[in-house]
Amino acid sequence: MKRPILICIVGCALVVLAGAEWKAAARQTVVESPAIEILRFAQNDKQVATTNLALPEEKHLRNVRQITFGGENAEAYFSKDDKQLIFQSHEGEDTCDQIYLMDLEGKNKRMVSTGKGRTTCAYFFPNGKRILYSSTHVAGPNCPAPVDYSKGYVWKLHPEFDIFTAKPDGSDVKRLTNSPGYDAEATISRDGKKIVFNSLRSGDPEIYVMDANGKNVKQLTNEPGYDGGPFFSPDRKKIVYRAAHPETEAEKKDYQDLIQTSQLRPTRLEIYVMDADGSNKRQLTKAGAASFAPFFHPDGKRIIFASNLENPRGRNFDLYLINVDGTGLERVTYSPEFDSFPMWTSDGKKLVWASNRNAAKRGDTNIFIADWVD
Repeated sequence: MKRPILICIVGCALVVLAGAEWKAAARQTVVESPAIEILRFAQNDKQVATTNLALPEEKHLRNVRQITFGGENAEAYFSKDDKQLIFQSHEGEDTCDQIYLMDLEGKNKRMVSTGKGRTTCAYFFPNGKRILYSSTHVAGPNCPAPVDYSKGYVWKLHPEFDIFTAKPDGSDVKRLTNSPGYDAEATISRDGKKIVFNSLRSGDPEIYVMDANGKNVKQLTNEPGYDGGPFFSPDRKKIVYRAAHPETEAEKKDYQDLIQTSQLRPTRLEIYVMDADGSNKRQLTKAGAASFAPFFHPDGKRIIFASNLENPRGRNFDLYLINVDGTGLERVTYSPEFDSFPMWTSDGKKLVWASNRNAAKRGDTNIFIADWVD
């Protein structure tokens, strides 16, 4: 059966695209929940990076290289030494995302999660000795129940998700969270001391921070609606995230009804920044579109994110730049297909992201790397 089109805007990423036109576009960009159901794993290590895939308008991108070839691959993030990528992938209609590592040429791919349940939102510890990801494997080896779309387009915040760490080879798995409800979308600060994540433990999907060992959990957001997909700034003083807060009385009632069953119906996602202690929250985008997957430039002054703001009811997502004060909005990608989940290397010289461009078949999403030009 064809799936409705959705997007994990997670940081992790997660986003849901609302409207009948999204459903008609099934398999063009597939993500079934914030705990994404993204994209198939390319098995052929003999395929080499494809070059010259930048469009003339994409002045910030040079030497665009495709490093996965076919299937569903997304949310690729660099190790601190910028030599490896960690990403999520799955193969086949009835399989769930697992976590993989590969080098920057797309070679030496290997699975590092348990191979059970569903995983999402993987990240490297800065010292390179451990990885961070969320998984449902403790609840059982099978994929969580699929989303029930009888109530329209909704996200399912699967309560089986918890946050884990492991060695880079997948061994020595340690559980960091054990609270009722969804715990996922976790990333770690550049000094390796703090983890920021999304949780439904309070009954509302909010952002929390904890020590790298899972201790000293602190809630940072407290507003009805979804707050998630958080990333620290390079200096660890700020957090950028995405949020969808119900505004009208009808939206508030719909939200309250759905959240009782760990579901929500995001109609808009905006980009926010706050101080690392949860203070000084500021909304950067006000487009009424689905904006998500924000990430700080290494200079700490700019943020890159994905959005359909050129056509809020359309399925084409591009990358955009915005200053940390909300000024200077600039479009980065111009592909008629999906572009999202961007991350810079630690020196800002390369950008990695996921895209439908150059797909061998409809529904393929692959990982791309380009030299970044300021």
